[in-house]
Amino acid sequence: MAASEAERFAAFDIVVVPFPYADRLAEKRRPALVVSNRKLAAHGLAWVAMITSADNETWPSDVTIADLKRAGLPAPSVVRIAKLACIDPSRIQRRAGRLDKTAAKLVAQRLRGFLGAP
Repeated sequence: MAASEAERFAAFDIVVVPFPYADRLAEKRRPALVVSNRKLAAHGLAWVAMITSADNETWPSDVTIADLKRAGLPAPSVVRIAKLACIDPSRIQRRAGRLDKTAAKLVAQRLRGFLGAP
């Protein structure tokens, strides 16, 4: 994939992708949050975090998506920071919307907490 094709999506875009399950060899088409920037896109990769229904059991690191219209989501949802996938950007089916700035800051903060960086 050309880098310019990978750069169509920016950090905090909400996209639709075939998201891999962590516990089996399968995928499910679902919304996800792009958490990597264009520097990683230059390698032909994107990191995405799972977005799931707010009806599911919450995890301490989940971030609530308050502005559903901006996000392009039909139902109350959360970003599940603990579930990341590394995908080829060509697998992104479409852009649904964008995360609001307040939630984006919280996502970035919680990601840093998992990285163990100083």
